[in-house]
Amino acid sequence: MLEELPSVFLVGPMGAGKTTIGRLLAKYLGREFVDSDWYVELQTGADIPWIFAKEGEAGFRERETRAIDELTQHKQIVLATGGGAVMSAENREFLHQRGIVIYLNAPVDVQMSRTAKDKSRPLLQQPNPRKILHDLYRVRDPLYRQVAHIIMPTGHTYPRHMVHQLLQQLASFSTSPTVIPDLKLSEDEL
Repeated sequence: MLEELPSVFLVGPMGAGKTTIGRLLAKYLGREFVDSDWYVELQTGADIPWIFAKEGEAGFRERETRAIDELTQHKQIVLATGGGAVMSAENREFLHQRGIVIYLNAPVDVQMSRTAKDKSRPLLQQPNPRKILHDLYRVRDPLYRQVAHIIMPTGHTYPRHMVHQLLQQLASFSTSPTVIPDLKLSEDEL
């Protein structure tokens, strides 16, 4: 049964769909969904752009590591991490050892289309956000792959269809026969 699976952690670049897929996956697994960035904001009482402005990226990353350490100890949650969470070896260890890690792999074009107008992403507030995304992807992709148990390409199908594919892959981590829940996909989502 999928109920016996450990927590599920989503990693990947900004704009990969970690929050969207995470919410849907949590719904079908009957689990709580947590976004580590939102958790940091809740704990801090300030949004991420403010944290970056006042404490810099290093200050934010320290807060992020504390949050990931705490959140990955929760049982049976679905956690979406920030795009840079894998930069810390400590975070990679917490994620890989304490749950099943899914890498949502989004090409730079997909990231651009989903983040171009989003002012809440401090790293993209530069003259050439495409170059930033490309450079981040080049550095982070090997780290996402290192920590991942499952790699899922994004940007090519509907979220519910992706979740159905992920549920099938997660079933292979179960020790007992697993029935994949019916997602009631419409014709255009297949």
